[in-house]
Amino acid sequence: MTTMPARTPTDSPRPCRVAVFQEGGSGARKVAGIRAHGRDIEVVADVDVAGPLPEFIDEPEAVLPRLPEADVVLCFLRHPDLADFVVRHYAARGTPVVASGPRPVEGADSPFTCCSLPRRPALGAYGEQFGLPEFEVRLEAGRIAEVRVRRGASCGATWEAARRLAGLAPEAALAAVGREVQYLCCADPSAFDPVSGKSPLHHAGHVHRAALRKALERAGAPGRPGDDGRG
Repeated sequence: MTTMPARTPTDSPRPCRVAVFQEGGSGARKVAGIRAHGRDIEVVADVDVAGPLPEFIDEPEAVLPRLPEADVVLCFLRHPDLADFVVRHYAARGTPVVASGPRPVEGADSPFTCCSLPRRPALGAYGEQFGLPEFEVRLEAGRIAEVRVRRGASCGATWEAARRLAGLAPEAALAAVGREVQYLCCADPSAFDPVSGKSPLHHAGHVHRAALRKALERAGAPGRPGDDGRG
């Protein structure tokens, strides 16, 4: 009989290494959310640039002298010179960068909000767990008994909102989820996308409502929940 060798700690899959770049705490809620809800993910660096910063930065390497190795980079830098510097550095090394926000950053995945990031295999465990929300719903007696988050916003709003839906009827939950997410969302409420005509807060509420509606349909909720033209 052939026996398999015992597994050693080095046989375990290595966690997805995430490096975070932020400016004045701009990504603090995201880091906290990843640490609270992520699995097999390690935040190996959390670089927070303090201000005030000049309008133009000719030598960004003087501000960011050390760029750590990582599997995925999250860029929450507001200053365009610093953000472009980080993206160029990691793109040259084949490391994916996510830079969510209303200003697209060339060379990076730039979803409008952290909860609108689509699935991408290159993003590893981070991309599997964070981005466009995905729910699983269990119904009992026509009401929501449980909501399980399969994928959600890195700020943690998806998980917190899901906890507030238990006991609600499907229509009430659909009305509540967008409102709860908008209350919890840490996106800049003053930002506005002229193409979609939406603010990040409005967009975050919309994608969570759409995700919950799909989950309710899969769970067998009667009719087509939330089919009232509001998305």
